Amino acid sequence: MESKLYKKIMVAIDGSENANKAAISGIEVARLSGAKLYAVTVMPTIPHLSYFGVSIEPTENVSPDEKDYHKHLVEDGRKTLEIVNEIGVKAGVQMEKVLLEGHPGSEIIKFAEKNDIDLIVMGTLGRTGLDRVILGSVALDVARHARTRIMIVK
Repeated sequence: MESKLYKKIMVAIDGSENANKAAISGIEVARLSGAKLYAVTVMPTIPHLSYFGVSIEPTENVSPDEKDYHKHLVEDGRKTLEIVNEIGVKAGVQMEKVLLEGHPGSEIIKFAEKNDIDLIVMGTLGRTGLDRVILGSVALDVARHARTRIMIVK
């Protein structure tokens, strides 16, 4: 018997081990409820500390290195989405891959609101290093500001 509680589920992923665990949980909830699953990854507009170990100030002129960095982020995001998509399809879940760009927490919340998402599934820790002490900064941001249910997977 399918549950009508969840029709649209979003799993926010970034390629980290915790996000992958969250993706598997989200796929299972979607499978059990008959929901459509949106696998969402957000490329940060301004690079996160985790990629370089330091903060980087944006410049007005985009250098070839920055273009290569952006291309790398897009490729990385697509690979991450494809892995989750393959797992979901094998589980019999209707999947949609979504690659966004911007501030991860804000973009996840905006996508959830625009698409009437019933449940957001995320891991506790992502790629950022400084916020690993308690709860990932993106997960905390989404938990504080999203208007829908959230499942945070350890």
